Amino acid sequence: EKVEKTVAELFRIFSKRAEIDIEAPSLLWMEHSHFLKTSLFTLSKSFQCLDSSRPWLCYWILHGLELLDQTLTLDDISRIAQFIGRCQSPKGGFGGGPSQFPHLATTYASVNALCILGTEEAYNIIDREKLKQFLWSVRSPTGAFHMHEGGEIDLRGVYCAVSVARLTNIYSNALFENSAHWIARHSNPVFKKIKINVDSLFCVFFSKRWLVNRQMRFEGGFQGRTNKLVDGCYSFWQGGAFPLLHRILNEENVNMVSEERWLFHQEALQEYILICCQHSSGGLIDKPNK
Repeated sequence: EKVEKTVAELFRIFSKRAEIDIEAPSLLWMEHSHFLKTSLFTLSKSFQCLDSSRPWLCYWILHGLELLDQTLTLDDISRIAQFIGRCQSPKGGFGGGPSQFPHLATTYASVNALCILGTEEAYNIIDREKLKQFLWSVRSPTGAFHMHEGGEIDLRGVYCAVSVARLTNIYSNALFENSAHWIARHSNPVFKKIKINVDSLFCVFFSKRWLVNRQMRFEGGFQGRTNKLVDGCYSFWQGGAFPLLHRILNEENVNMVSEERWLFHQEALQEYILICCQHSSGGLIDKPNK
């Protein structure tokens, strides 16, 4: 209720502003670009809790800069590539920081970040043979993947493994034998051992109806799972799922799919992000007053 009241007030203020500013709401392009560029090499103490997620910070920042069509100097690109290289484990894969254990999630973030950098130096950072060994070391005979050696098994693991294997051209049928069957078997919402949330949905789409109903009717943004508050971060996880789902349905010749729109209210999500989630000095927040 508190969040809804705050959002309602922001919408009210926006409607007044829109009467005199036909460009509103707009993306704070310059502010976001500045925030991302300064965050690449300098973060406040509040980010200490993310010490084991440093490749993720690199990936999110680089991804944002790419979407904003921002370029980096060759020196900065080299610095970032070398840092990610220090996160690479002698066993293969990448950890959350230098000298940390390799993990599938941070391996996914590291490989994607290096691909965004797109230089020969960045590509050469990846030890593809050791990466292949790491993927085999976390693979289960069932076709599932542990997030790290001895770690949990969930649907994210298969997605991260497939993604990095495809991006680095080390994919093989043997490595992912039974993986599709495992995903299909564990995509049932009544399966109790796997938490049903949108991170997993990004990988498998076990319920189209469940997915489309995660968009909040009033706020316009997405929630992560049933009975949760709206959260801006799910604009990525949910929003990223829809184009992939759209493509799958098109390949299956499902006539219900529009060729002009995704299967959610795009304008409502856009308004939630632009009106409620932009910080005035740059950067995005998950919900107002955070």
